[in-house]
Amino acid sequence: MNPTFAVVDIETTGTNPKTDRIIQIGCILIENNQIVGRYATDVNPGQPIPKQIINLTKISPYQVKKAPYFEDIAWTIYHLLSETTFVAHNIHFDYQFLNEEFIRCGLPPLEIPGVDTVELAQIFLPTETSYRLNDLAERFGFEHENPHQALSDAEVTANLLLYIKETAQQLPLITMEKLLELSGATSYQTGQFIAYLLEMMRKNPQVLVDDLQIVHGIALRKKENKLFETPLFTNHYPKTKKEKQSFFYTKMEYRKSQQRLMNLVYQHFTEGTEKNLFIEASTGMGKTIGYLFPLSFIATPQNPVIVSTASILLQQQLMEEDLPKLNAILPCPLQGIIIKGKHHYIDLQRFKVTLDKPLRQKQYTLYQMRILVWLTQTQTGDLGELNILQAGHLLFDEIRHRGVEFLLVNQPFYEEDFLRYLYKKMNQSNLLVVNHAFLAQETQRTQPLLPASDYLIIDEAHHLPEIVEKVSNQFVDTEKFQRLIKSYQDEGQLFNQIENLFANHIEANHLFDLYQEELIEIYTLQEEIIAAKFKEQPVKVTHILQHEQWLASKDVHKLEKKLFLYYDEALFLQERLLALSLNLQEQWLERDKIIFGKLVSLFSEMTLQAQMMKKWFYAWESQYVHKIYLYASQNTARLELIDLAATLLPQTSWYPRYKKIVYLGGTLTVPRQPHYFAQRLGITAQKVRTFPSEFDYQLQAKFYVVDEEVALKDLDYESYVTYLTRSITTLLKKNEQSALVLFTSHEVLQDVYARMHLHFLENGREILAQGIGGSRERLLRRFKHSKGSILFGADSFWEGVDLPGGSLELIIVTRLPFEHPSRKMIEAKTRYFSEQRLNYFKQEALPKVSLKLRQGLGRLIRSREDQGVFILLDSRILDASYGKQLQQALPKSLPIERVSLSEARDATCKFLNSKENNEKTFKKQ
Repeated sequence: MNPTFAVVDIETTGTNPKTDRIIQIGCILIENNQIVGRYATDVNPGQPIPKQIINLTKISPYQVKKAPYFEDIAWTIYHLLSETTFVAHNIHFDYQFLNEEFIRCGLPPLEIPGVDTVELAQIFLPTETSYRLNDLAERFGFEHENPHQALSDAEVTANLLLYIKETAQQLPLITMEKLLELSGATSYQTGQFIAYLLEMMRKNPQVLVDDLQIVHGIALRKKENKLFETPLFTNHYPKTKKEKQSFFYTKMEYRKSQQRLMNLVYQHFTEGTEKNLFIEASTGMGKTIGYLFPLSFIATPQNPVIVSTASILLQQQLMEEDLPKLNAILPCPLQGIIIKGKHHYIDLQRFKVTLDKPLRQKQYTLYQMRILVWLTQTQTGDLGELNILQAGHLLFDEIRHRGVEFLLVNQPFYEEDFLRYLYKKMNQSNLLVVNHAFLAQETQRTQPLLPASDYLIIDEAHHLPEIVEKVSNQFVDTEKFQRLIKSYQDEGQLFNQIENLFANHIEANHLFDLYQEELIEIYTLQEEIIAAKFKEQPVKVTHILQHEQWLASKDVHKLEKKLFLYYDEALFLQERLLALSLNLQEQWLERDKIIFGKLVSLFSEMTLQAQMMKKWFYAWESQYVHKIYLYASQNTARLELIDLAATLLPQTSWYPRYKKIVYLGGTLTVPRQPHYFAQRLGITAQKVRTFPSEFDYQLQAKFYVVDEEVALKDLDYESYVTYLTRSITTLLKKNEQSALVLFTSHEVLQDVYARMHLHFLENGREILAQGIGGSRERLLRRFKHSKGSILFGADSFWEGVDLPGGSLELIIVTRLPFEHPSRKMIEAKTRYFSEQRLNYFKQEALPKVSLKLRQGLGRLIRSREDQGVFILLDSRILDASYGKQLQQALPKSLPIERVSLSEARDATCKFLNSKENNEKTFKKQ
């Protein structure tokens, strides 16, 4: 590999090298870890530059008009690059495009080695959330004055290359040697670059740093096993303002409402007899510190505080942001740990097997390389740290943990196992942080993972009912099941492999043959029952069945009885095979154990499938919703069972195990229904203690309701999409602030996006859309970092989106977020409520809309410095009989104004651009 690196970036009129042309090229030369030269020039493409390229690169036709054509500089660039190693961020584009241009100009294609910094970054910086050049520049503080201009991008790529070189050379030699073994999967000569780094490291060998160790050929970070320290003095909770201020002093802002919250939480857990306390705490008051501070004086590892929050993201935020702040002022710091399900963690033994007998597949190998570097950094073994979107990839299926019961004491990685380490740390921690899904799954576990305790905090509690209901949903997809079993029967697949494992054991071999027959009978009977029961039903439509419909369909009682007999026999055979395998495993190679692990996973699936199918066939109480989606073959289907009573906490296994529970959230109260939230959870009516918002909505926000020109209910679908496209375009064309547009339908969102995005892109503004531009986290990250961006979102974007300050100043809501009444699920819920003599619309649908509106508004004003405008394109909030109740859910100080579309546009522009308004806001605060 040539030690002179030419770091190249090109800007082009498009992505097709056959028809598009280069408009700018930048090159940075590096020798001996120093930048030794720069070359940059505009290029006249001899063709128009598309508007979106002009807006992206800020390179105008006027700028390149007098620039040289590529033919004029081709030889110069060719000689500049010869005898170098070509480097680019996504080398596939730059290298190939340049070669096409050289060939067009009569020059031979480049044959110099090439290195891809995207792949290098993915391997050596394994925990980054994004590998886009702009994001990496911001993350590592590289100067990047002109993104999407060739020289600036090349400069950042050069700095990135040098940073990766330095980072890689800090790794243990054994890790780099293993990376080199796997590097054949990398692009171009990136593998040669790894060999070059290894050669440099061997010339200057480093001693293994103290916090690393080598176990069975893999470098691992040593794990801290910090023992919990009990203070020698008695912890006295500071009840008065003066006592609390002595803790906070200058390290943290002291807030009066936060002090009241602290006292309320402390009193609930140490005094009184009530089990449940509901607290509505507004955004910006510091509620996390508010409940953790008092608990730090009473929680111990023997009696820890369990904190459950809405998502993994919020778990990390609590541990990485809130807890360090609090611990800085505590006499005895809280010792916390995030707890997730076993499948979130890597099984080191299984990973080692994939290295010993790797699959020769590019992405599989690149992930292995990434994990090898990550193992020198992680102390948790939590695969989520890798931020990989394709978490369902084959490699992760092979290396996910199955539980400590599958570990063998004599395995090399037994002592270093991450799941065992997690459980050890739990015993030394007085703060255990989980999410609502993990908490809800405690009911489904045969053995609870969380300890009983006096203290449970449910943060972001307004999310709890939906998450509990979602976790409780069960389904069986007979088509997928049938396809899975048939694939396992193929030559060389799982069943063949298991037969080879049992080849020398007559009883196990016989039992496994019987087990395969049982599985075939099960999916055959599933087909027969579905074909008989649903012969007349339309396919590719979700049906919700009533018990009467089920009974009225063709009687297949004998087939049902036979099906469950086969399930019982299959489960019995599973138990026998597991018992026999315990004795055989010591004779198996590690790869054999991974193969058997796949069979064990199938056993677990079959156990759950049998339980769910029995419930689906026979549980017809009003709380259960039976859904079926028939596939085109009409003899396979997806069967789903939804438990509408799952949100009733006293029925769960975990609720009785906690002596006192505090529920906190920003939106727990509903106008005219003071006990709504408690009743929804099946808890005796409880008053919600509220902490008023500290924001001045009258000064900080505007709420405009657009008076529609036509009644929305009278518009057909096409007319409604046209109306929304015109209205949103009108509002956003003049207002260039970042905007979040909230939809109630994914279909409408995508159709409006299709009509708007090109027009806005050509005018320099990007529309990011849920379901189109990547994951939710990726969209939010791009939205935060792009000035004037527009984000289209539905469902999850109504809440839990933290976009403080100038990131978000305008929210447009296309429609009041009611669930569509004709949806089958809503009809089923309405019937369920009617049986209990309740009105679904008043008791459930309307409160949900109230909460969602408040949550949407909560995205806009999240601090006392924020200001913003909320525009609702649905006048029912003012005109409908239930409108008053929705208005009462909003802050009292927030004025609601009915305006025309043009008035909304102009008033928004005036409010957000008014310097006088900004000065007033900050003067008052």
